[in-house]
Amino acid sequence: MSLMEKLTADMKEAMKQGEKERLSVIRLVRGAVRQAEIDGKKTLTDDEVIGVISKEVKMRRDSIEEFARGKRDDLVAKTKAEIDLLMPYLPAQLSVDEVKKIVADVVAEVGAETAKDMGKVMGVLMPRVKGRADGKLINEIVRDHLK
Repeated sequence: MSLMEKLTADMKEAMKQGEKERLSVIRLVRGAVRQAEIDGKKTLTDDEVIGVISKEVKMRRDSIEEFARGKRDDLVAKTKAEIDLLMPYLPAQLSVDEVKKIVADVVAEVGAETAKDMGKVMGVLMPRVKGRADGKLINEIVRDHLK
């Protein structure tokens, strides 16, 4: 079963169970996937769908920071719940230690020594961890490693 088929099946299940929040989040993600398909004029592969879902999760994480600054605890809780609903559709997330090991391997592989080499490292690293780690976390670890 493709990821898009799973989203559709879960959407139908959420309708039957009357789970309004889950249904809303799945509809939003399916809409984002459909928009990406329309923009690209092609059907997305599972990897591309994971990319869309990762983007949705990232947007929600960024929103949480803004809501917290604005002291909107109700929106923070709602957005965290949405992220929790989206995470099962993404591959298992890497731990910080796993990301650090992958970063060290890539740094050694490309021969990076200073922060100026960050672009080379990120170019090789991001496809390896796509959808399995937060980009902000990866960026911080690479910066720390290249100091």
